[in-house]
Amino acid sequence: MQIGMILGVIGVLVSFVLVVFGFLKIFPLFIATPLLFISILYILVRINSRKRFKGFKI
Repeated sequence: MQIGMILGVIGVLVSFVLVVFGFLKIFPLFIATPLLFISILYILVRINSRKRFKGFKI
């Protein structure tokens, strides 16, 4: 479980750097912005999925 969170944080950092490069016109901003959104969404899904009620086991 921890590996997914570490990969998510690394993804956010890389995506943020790409967005900064996009502002500097080094990297296309229309590619960097969805990558940042997807990486933040991935981390939020990983955080929230651990606390979900999965039902009673019979």
